Amino acid sequence: MGYLPPKKSHQTSGRGSRKLPYDKRKGRGRKYRLLVNSKMEEKQVASLKEISVKTFNRLHILGNQRFGSSPFREHFDRWLVNLKDALSEFELNPNVGADDQFIEEREQIISNIESELERRRREETALEEAVRSLSNSKNHLEQVKQEYATKASQIAARKRSEIRRLYRNIDDFREELDSIVRMKAGFFRGISKKDREQKEAEAIQKLNIKQNELELAMLEFAEAKERLRDEYEIKKKPVIEQVKDCQKKTENLETDSSLEERWFACEALIDAVNTLLQRKNMLHH
Repeated sequence: MGYLPPKKSHQTSGRGSRKLPYDKRKGRGRKYRLLVNSKMEEKQVASLKEISVKTFNRLHILGNQRFGSSPFREHFDRWLVNLKDALSEFELNPNVGADDQFIEEREQIISNIESELERRRREETALEEAVRSLSNSKNHLEQVKQEYATKASQIAARKRSEIRRLYRNIDDFREELDSIVRMKAGFFRGISKKDREQKEAEAIQKLNIKQNELELAMLEFAEAKERLRDEYEIKKKPVIEQVKDCQKKTENLETDSSLEERWFACEALIDAVNTLLQRKNMLHH
């Protein structure tokens, strides 16, 4: 049996032993970063004055924020989120120490503005329905006008036809009367004076009847036109009222009616924060 030299251990080699200083440096670097991060976090905590000023500024901005375009209700949820974020950042600051009174006031103000914005949301939805109603009302008004114009045109056509007929009859009777008058002035055999006078009286009577018919026709057509006009006004009036009402509502659709309520809510929250700071100041003294 021959002699076997001992095997070299790779775990105790020089290369293996040189990993230890590297691992220690890595560990020390991690601890250093944790320490730096911790100090940075401590430095990032705003003082009571800093967080108060920041909160006031955010509430002022939110209270005066104007939404660019309708439908304005689409902006309400985002605005409420920003409002609650501002208050949450204030309350979570360890230097604030919000008390129960402040929390109760803040919850009440938030509840009020949420209810108000929900009411505005319903109003705006109703206004959009009014826009659709406006279009329908305008179409209805146009139909009423068209109906009146058609009937008025029909009356005018009947009037022209009837008046022309009566004028032709009157002209015919006038010619007949003129002929009889000429007959009286001349000499016509076979026709007695009595017959000529009777014919003249009959022609005058016929002419008078047609002239009376003409006057009556003119009066009847004027009355028919007046009745049609009255009927048109009766139909038109409620439709015009609907159009005016819808137009007035749609004008409000272009105005952000929530601005005033949101401003009051933010001002109330600013007052609540100020009151909290005053209470804290009194406790410290």
